Amino acid sequence: MLGLTDMLKDGAKHFAGKDEAILRNIDATKQLSEITRTSLGPNGMNKMIINHLEKLFVTNDAATIIRELDVIHPAAKMLVMAAQMQEQEMGDGTNYVVTLTGEFLQKAANLLEMGLHPSEIITGFEKAGNKLQEIIESMVVYNLKDISDKKEVSKCLKSAIASKQYGYEEFLSEIITNACLQVLPKKAVNFNIDNVRVTKIPGSGVTDTSVIKGFVIPMDAEGTIKRMEKAKIAVFTMGIDLGRTETTGKVLITNEDELLQFSKGEEDSIRETITAIANTGVKVIISGSTVSELALHYIERFKIMLVRIQSKFQLRRVCKAIGATPLVKLGAPIPEELGYCDEVLVEEIGSTKCCIFRQSKEESEISTIVVRGSTNNILDDIERAIDDGVNVFKGMCKDGRFLAGAGAFEIEVSRKLQAFADATPGLSQYAIRQYAEAFEIIPRTLAETSGHDSSKAISNIYAAHTKGNTNYGLDIESGQPKSVLEMDVLDAFASKLFAIKLATNTANTVLRVDQIIMSKPAGGPKPPKMGPTDADD
Repeated sequence: MLGLTDMLKDGAKHFAGKDEAILRNIDATKQLSEITRTSLGPNGMNKMIINHLEKLFVTNDAATIIRELDVIHPAAKMLVMAAQMQEQEMGDGTNYVVTLTGEFLQKAANLLEMGLHPSEIITGFEKAGNKLQEIIESMVVYNLKDISDKKEVSKCLKSAIASKQYGYEEFLSEIITNACLQVLPKKAVNFNIDNVRVTKIPGSGVTDTSVIKGFVIPMDAEGTIKRMEKAKIAVFTMGIDLGRTETTGKVLITNEDELLQFSKGEEDSIRETITAIANTGVKVIISGSTVSELALHYIERFKIMLVRIQSKFQLRRVCKAIGATPLVKLGAPIPEELGYCDEVLVEEIGSTKCCIFRQSKEESEISTIVVRGSTNNILDDIERAIDDGVNVFKGMCKDGRFLAGAGAFEIEVSRKLQAFADATPGLSQYAIRQYAEAFEIIPRTLAETSGHDSSKAISNIYAAHTKGNTNYGLDIESGQPKSVLEMDVLDAFASKLFAIKLATNTANTVLRVDQIIMSKPAGGPKPPKMGPTDADD
């Protein structure tokens, strides 16, 4: 009798049934979630990862860990995709998705061992997920009323930053709040996270991080002029040089007068161009390519500052910060094409020369956080914390509701869903109860990473909730229950709801798989992946 592998090409693999397919998939997802779980929370441990390009990462950011792991197992890859989805949509909460999905599947494995069918588990999980969406609205503990109130915004950002950089959360939340409010549009919903830039400069300490209203590029200006105030700025995307013809030609010079006249024509042409630009009142020229020495000579003579920016991405951002139009033809710009900046200067930060476009009175579409730190790993980690903070701010602009953090929300969800399981007839009640218990993984992990007895901590929080203190979570310092409003540990409503939906759907998708059929991989080298040349795109 023919088997399935006889129908397929040589080298194909086939797994079927509960033990081979479902439990195998659950085991793979459990392994992955176990890696990121210990990085959850303020005292989460760091992971040291060396990727295929031999780049070293030391971080507790789940999104970075998962991206650099290069997972190939199909079921674990679903978990990776769910985490990436959370990162794209919310910018924060990736670890929450991975940890919760892993725990859901671990609980499902227990039910499968008891003899429940996967479809009964899926039905139970879906019922519990729907019930959770009904009750989550009533569990909001804080509402952000005014998005432009620095103190309130800073308070809401604190817990998102504490999970990445515990100890710097007060300082960084104020820095991020200032940067975000500087570029907040009149309609807060239209806030764009790309308008908050990060420039990393090694040296000094994290507490020397500052915010500049405008744009900062770690580079020096050309020529001798290093500072301009109240400057009109012209931006050219090409080099400032004489145009070259497409054809090559020979010029025959017979005497010295002709030789002098030949180079004088070039000089006159460049002088006329620079004079025309200077007559429009331009004080700063930004070039996107090379600048000839002759052009630099005339630019210096007219007391114009010259900045050369090779990256077209950086050039676009500078245009956004100063309100200029990038010009593709060398010549005198019209007033509408010029940008304006209160101050353009070259400043030495640490040992790095930086060109700063600072707007003190004018509105700037871009604000820059200049991050300082002793090593590149610290700088990268601070940048990730800032990225999470800015994403949480964007979420606040759309939805200012917050749930209790520190495991308080999870324990309350667990209590309510266990009561719901008791009232549900049929076999799905077992699945609902296991779904409810899965939420305990969050406070348990917080307690474990902080060095407290997890069972004791969870039972203490349950006791506090039973007495009616439903916003009591784990105080990681003492290991005792404490009000999250006193600790200022708040989690964004939209982010958490999206994460729970994703985790439930991913767990159900993995449980629905009962056969795995893998073809033999194609031979030959894999084509290189083409990505954007700019790290931020």
